[in-house]
Amino acid sequence: MTETAPRPTLEAVAARAGVSRATVSRVVNGAHGVRDALAERVRRAVEELGYVPNQAARSLVTRRHDAVAVVAAEPETRVFTDPYFAQQLRGISKELTAHDSQLVLLLTEGREDHARVGRYLAGGHVDGALVFSLHLDDPLPGLVRRAGVPTVFGGRPGWDDGRDDVVYVDSDNRGGAREAVRHLAGLGRTRIAHITGPLDQTSAVDRLAGFRDVRADAGPELIAHGDFTPGGGERAMRELLDRCPDLDAVFAANDLTAAGALRVLRERGRRVPDDVAVVGFDDMPPVAEQTDPPLTTVRQDVEGMGRLMARLLLRGLDRGTAPGDFRTTTTDPPAGVVLPTTLVHRATA
Repeated sequence: MTETAPRPTLEAVAARAGVSRATVSRVVNGAHGVRDALAERVRRAVEELGYVPNQAARSLVTRRHDAVAVVAAEPETRVFTDPYFAQQLRGISKELTAHDSQLVLLLTEGREDHARVGRYLAGGHVDGALVFSLHLDDPLPGLVRRAGVPTVFGGRPGWDDGRDDVVYVDSDNRGGAREAVRHLAGLGRTRIAHITGPLDQTSAVDRLAGFRDVRADAGPELIAHGDFTPGGGERAMRELLDRCPDLDAVFAANDLTAAGALRVLRERGRRVPDDVAVVGFDDMPPVAEQTDPPLTTVRQDVEGMGRLMARLLLRGLDRGTAPGDFRTTTTDPPAGVVLPTTLVHRATA
């Protein structure tokens, strides 16, 4: 049996660098007050010896775990199959990696998982949390608040309890929807339908509001409820065609919904865009560029949203501030950053 070489110690680094143990500790833990020349010697010794700080001991000094919980209020089947979540997690991961912080992914398969997530957050395992894909009746915000961890939310919060310390990052869902529907109307389409997302999520609510901003006269027969999935888009498209066979355009609440709608239109012999024009939302390359025909859609920078969420959280942690104090704006509560959207023209409209 091969013996494992002992791990380099703080004392070994100090001996190699020719400095005190306390000096090595300050450099390793990012403290100030060490001359540049000495700090460089310590860093060189750390690299030469392959020294890895003891995280438990380091946490006692810095009060930081260098770990962030990413909480997705969705079952794992959705998170790992929907390209939206892949892009958002990629953005978060890139930003955390750039700051040498670990991502701890927590999923909520069902309501019984919420208590588990709340206990984990309250247990002092992470420095903060990034929470997204919340539903309107979701208990997660309350659990996160009781856990006392700094938090940034993905998406406009759907609750209003008078607090002004809620930090969130969102896209201009309502404005993007308005642009999509105006584009369809500009093509001369007069019977424009909308397939919604799940209306217990603010992104879907805002996109429906944007549709109604432009088509206030649209009757309920032109609105069908979906769930942000291809299957939901198929069901809603069949429902719309049965109710309104003369519709000539569809604004779908996301690209996956639009992909399902396109399949049904093809099955029913409707030519796209000649008979029915279609616009989606998200601009997910694996979906929008591969539909038949390629999808005209509203682009939101999902990866950029993830990076910005992580950046806001890390900025607050570096300042040692309370959750509500690392906002980038001081506008009316809740404090949020809303990123612009852009209509991407392809072949469906």
